[in-house]
Amino acid sequence: MTSWTASDLERVGRADELKISSTRPDSTYRPFVIIWAVRVGDDLYVRSAYGTANPWYRRALRSTTGRIAAGGVEAAVAFVHVDPDDTPLQEAVDAAYHAKYDRYGARIVGTVVGPTAHLSTIRIDPR
Repeated sequence: MTSWTASDLERVGRADELKISSTRPDSTYRPFVIIWAVRVGDDLYVRSAYGTANPWYRRALRSTTGRIAAGGVEAAVAFVHVDPDDTPLQEAVDAAYHAKYDRYGARIVGTVVGPTAHLSTIRIDPR
């Protein structure tokens, strides 16, 4: 699979929470971690609420592959680090996080938006 289906994008993009798991060196999957995810256009993005030192984030970048589950969709995926200096994209991801999660309050949403959060942006591609 090289791109998300319209149905999968809709279902995962609409889900409040996403389960994410990276692949271990022996090709097994780590346990799921629950995080927030947003849809921008035909892509899905996640960020680490606790910065680039967060263990799930570091493992995802190191392994480059894993799986996700959200909205009734479970899929094998690739993790692609996004250039933090891609301002138009980072601002679009910020806007998507605000639109989807602002109801939880500025303090919480503030952990996944802005320049520090841009450092941890990952695009999730199906594989």
